[in-house]
Amino acid sequence: MKEREHVYGPIPSRRLGRSLGVSPIPGKTCNYACNYCMLGATNRMSGDRKEWFPLDDLLAEVDSFLEEGVGYDTITVCGEGEPTLYSRLDELIDGLHARQDKPVAVITNSGNMDRPEVRQALMKADIVLPSLEAADEPTWRAIHRPSPHISFPAIIEGLKAFAKDYQGQLWLEVMLLKDFNDSPDQLSAIKTLVDAIRPDRVYINTPVRPPADPTVKAPDHKTVQRAADLLGGTALDYLTDQDFDSAEEDPLQAVLTICKRHPMNRFELVHFLEERGVKDTEAFIRTLKAEDGLDTVTYCGIESYRNTRS
Repeated sequence: MKEREHVYGPIPSRRLGRSLGVSPIPGKTCNYACNYCMLGATNRMSGDRKEWFPLDDLLAEVDSFLEEGVGYDTITVCGEGEPTLYSRLDELIDGLHARQDKPVAVITNSGNMDRPEVRQALMKADIVLPSLEAADEPTWRAIHRPSPHISFPAIIEGLKAFAKDYQGQLWLEVMLLKDFNDSPDQLSAIKTLVDAIRPDRVYINTPVRPPADPTVKAPDHKTVQRAADLLGGTALDYLTDQDFDSAEEDPLQAVLTICKRHPMNRFELVHFLEERGVKDTEAFIRTLKAEDGLDTVTYCGIESYRNTRS
């Protein structure tokens, strides 16, 4: 097996099972610079929708993966930037459906939901997971630090319009952040929007992995559960699945590849290494930490690893 540029995993997901990732956007290219982003700071702030990589190249990598017969539950368009910035997203989704029969999901920050062509492209996905972290513009700006061209009211209206017509599964995600959007007033306002959008599911998330802004913290368990009860959602717990995979045979290169798109905490790393037959995991971790571009961050008392190399 060979490592690929745009197709990765499968990666464990608490919502989507074993998720095969497809990344159509260059690393950290986004219309937001979210304070909680697990990939670190946004390198290229962009609102441009274009064919960042040739569609044929993306689908060729999918074909290559499918030939290997590795099991997965969903194909998820997400990766290293905001996927709705890919101008041929509708054709990408069509191509994924044509090649296999598993659900195609798209994870989006909602920042392009005001664009009719984006909503039309997302209509083709089986599952769409948009974010909704705020019910007012100041809170939205504080959390997402968006590109100047984006209008918060237009995004909300776009979400409502999409939800009204969409025939697939709409799973709304709320990232709950201490002292940003976890107060009773904030949660009540978010509930009003959730009731208007009427998603099929609501997931309450918290920053489990090291965020771009190290001062960002998760609310306490009672607050998270209160939010889940109020919003009629499911609180994703602090435990993560450990079933990571990589086409790279060398354990070090495999870990570096995974951590470029999905940071691993120490427990996940050790489990992955043991599954690969690595006996001295402590020696491996020391070697890993010496790699250029590998950031080691302690968050919530747990050491995590993030590959920031371009």
